[in-house]
Amino acid sequence: MKTRQLGKDGPQLTIIGLGTWAIGGPWDWGWGPQKDEDSIAAIRESLEQGINWIDTAPVYGLGHAEEVVARALEGYKREEVFIATKCGLVWDDRGRVDRNLHPESIRREIEASLKRLKTDYVDLYQHHWPDQKTPVEESWAVMVRLQEEGKVRYIGVCNYDVPLLKRCSAIAPVQSLQPPYSMVKRDIEKEILPYCHEHQIGVVAYSPLQTGLLTGKVSKERLAPDDWRHKSEFFKEPKYSRVQKLVEQLRPIAERKNITLAQLAIAWVVSQTGVTSAIVGARNAQQARENAAAAEVELTPADLQEIDALLADFRP
Repeated sequence: MKTRQLGKDGPQLTIIGLGTWAIGGPWDWGWGPQKDEDSIAAIRESLEQGINWIDTAPVYGLGHAEEVVARALEGYKREEVFIATKCGLVWDDRGRVDRNLHPESIRREIEASLKRLKTDYVDLYQHHWPDQKTPVEESWAVMVRLQEEGKVRYIGVCNYDVPLLKRCSAIAPVQSLQPPYSMVKRDIEKEILPYCHEHQIGVVAYSPLQTGLLTGKVSKERLAPDDWRHKSEFFKEPKYSRVQKLVEQLRPIAERKNITLAQLAIAWVVSQTGVTSAIVGARNAQQARENAAAAEVELTPADLQEIDALLADFRP
C-alpha cells in the first residue's frame, strides 16, 4: 500500500489508517452494539491488507477500544504496527465525559493507555480536543516531556485550529493534526490545511465517509437506538437530504470506475494536497478489505474536476 511521510521527518504511514471509534461498543458517543470478535477480525484483516497504522482513543468505549486493539495485536511484532492514541477526554465512575488536558491528567492517561494497549510506548500521542480550562502551553509541554521520556515517539493534536497550532509550535513541533474532513465537511480547506502543508504538519483526516453517509448504505432508519449519529447535524435536515442527493450524483462515477461509493469518498480525501492519510473505521473484515482497496483507486484530474462540480454546495 502507498505510504506518505507524517509531517517533517516522521514515519511512513499508509495512506489509509484504521479508525477504532465504533469498535469501542456502547457508550454515550458509541455506534451501537459491536461484537469484539468482529472488531478483532477487522483489525487483523486491515493489517493483512497492508494498512500499517491504527488510530484509537481511551474514551472509545471508555477504555474498551484500546483493550480490543491489544487483543487483536497479540502475535504481531510491536514495531510492525504504528499505534496512535489520544488524551484529554476523561470520564468519571458514571461514564460522564469531560475535557481535561491538565498535565497531571495527561500523565495518568498515558499510563492507563499503555496498560490497556499492553505496550511500553505509543507511536503517536495526541490531544483529542482542546481544553479551555488548561493553557495549551502547559498541556503541550507535558507531551514533549513524555516524548523525551520515551513513552511516546511522536506528538500531535486533533481538532485544533491554526491559533492553537501556532501556540503549540512555539514550544515544540507538532507532528500531526487530526481533523474531520470529507467531501461534505471541508472547513479545513480554508486555513488549516494550507497552514499544515506550509509548516510540514502531517494531516490524518478522520470521518472521510462522513460517519457512513457517503457509503450510500447508511440511513437514519438503520441506526441503532443508542447510535450517537442521531445527534449529528448530518443526520438532520437540511444536511441529511443534501448528502443523500449528492450520493446519488456520485454513484455513476463510482460505477464507471468499478469501485464503491465508500472507496470513491476515501480516494477523494487522500487525493487532496496536504493530506497524509485518511482514518477509516471498519466493524468487520469485509469493511476492512473494502476500505483498504481504496488505496489503489486513482482519481484522474478529470475525475476530480467532475466531483468538484458536484461538491459546489459544500465548499467552505
